[in-house]
Amino acid sequence: MLSPTALATAFDRVTDYWSPKVIGQVNDQLLKAAKLKGELVWHAHDGQDELFYIVKGSLRIEFETEVVALEQGDFLTVPSGVRHNPVAEDECWVLLIEPASTLHTGAERTSRTRSLEEQLR
Repeated sequence: MLSPTALATAFDRVTDYWSPKVIGQVNDQLLKAAKLKGELVWHAHDGQDELFYIVKGSLRIEFETEVVALEQGDFLTVPSGVRHNPVAEDECWVLLIEPASTLHTGAERTSRTRSLEEQLR
């Protein structure tokens, strides 16, 4: 039987910053809930676009040539191959929509990098 999921409730699964949790799937696109605070790492996703939807708080995404500020209710698609660095001064809740094959921090590996298996837990 089909039943709705409250987006705010889905964020209860997220207990660590920069550690997204898969909360749904549409075809080959994963929906991920993430709580962000601080800075992630400069990275790119070759071959995959990534959508950031701000559920709560605000987020700054640094690009090599500009900075984009996002507020609650805003969304932005980062095109494939574009280097970016998400930064949240205060706690920010983000819904990410990206292909299942997208690596969390692209080719970069840090202590914040999470595998798809970790994101599915």
